[in-house]
Amino acid sequence: MSEEDKAVKVVAICHTRELAQQIRAEYERFSKYMPGVKVMELFGGVPEKLDKEKLKEDKPQIIVATPGRIAGFVKDKVLDVSKVAHFIVDECDRCLEMVDMRKELQSVFVATPKKKQVMMFSATMSAETRALCKKFMQDPMEITVDDQTKLTLHGLLQYEVNLEENGKSRKLNDLLDVLEFNQVVIFVKNVQRARALDKLLNECGFPSIAIHSSMKQTERIEKFKEFKEFKKRICVSTDLFGRGIDIEKVNIVINYDFPGQSDQYLHRVGRAGRFGTKGLAISFVSSDEDKKLCAEVKERFGVQITECPSEIDPSSYMNA
Repeated sequence: MSEEDKAVKVVAICHTRELAQQIRAEYERFSKYMPGVKVMELFGGVPEKLDKEKLKEDKPQIIVATPGRIAGFVKDKVLDVSKVAHFIVDECDRCLEMVDMRKELQSVFVATPKKKQVMMFSATMSAETRALCKKFMQDPMEITVDDQTKLTLHGLLQYEVNLEENGKSRKLNDLLDVLEFNQVVIFVKNVQRARALDKLLNECGFPSIAIHSSMKQTERIEKFKEFKEFKKRICVSTDLFGRGIDIEKVNIVINYDFPGQSDQYLHRVGRAGRFGTKGLAISFVSSDEDKKLCAEVKERFGVQITECPSEIDPSSYMNA
């Protein structure tokens, strides 16, 4: 890609605004020694007028976007993608599984040249996702980084705690009292639970923040930035944080609510122990459905999830 070329040459699409910001930051890091190459993020919640002005002024060659905003801009001819050479979809299964998002993705794809490099990334790709991907590609090459039985991160301890639903909050407080950690992400099943648990933790003296899809865009971005910059050490989140988000200092993940799908378990616990570092994942198992899904995770991915001991040696999950 030439620095003098002001046409959009790369479109990278992802399913959340936080992931778009993260990818944009990585592109900017890569282009450090190519000052003429500009990167821009596009996602909902930001006034369209501001994005349009920035597109016109900066003329970026790389666009990182969520499907809705970029599809609208392409349809209204605000953004020209006719010279795109690389079309990338991160966490493609999430982008493809929602009908509206899939349609938006398709509309942008069609507007790009027929001859382009298409890349779709997914840590756990189902047969259905593979079939959908092939609709975007001709003679696709599939690259498997590792098989599913080896997807678990090395150095990540995984424990389960069997308890009643009404015992979760007390157990969580006990764990936060005794565990040593840099940062913790606590996953819950919905927005209501995220709000309630965040409030409870603050009342108990644990200054946490909550991040979920019902927050206003500006607030969500600010909270995400606050956590990423280590200004807060505990984050309560829905599965919004369960895919792709990399925060270097997170070394503990707690599944306050066990995930509803085995794939999602792997994505959640993968927020800890990134890039070969140590980490700890603790999952609360409180219902027959939880037990069934936990057994499925163990069988499908060949992981060891054992009963949580009364004491955990910090050296087993904390880097020196």
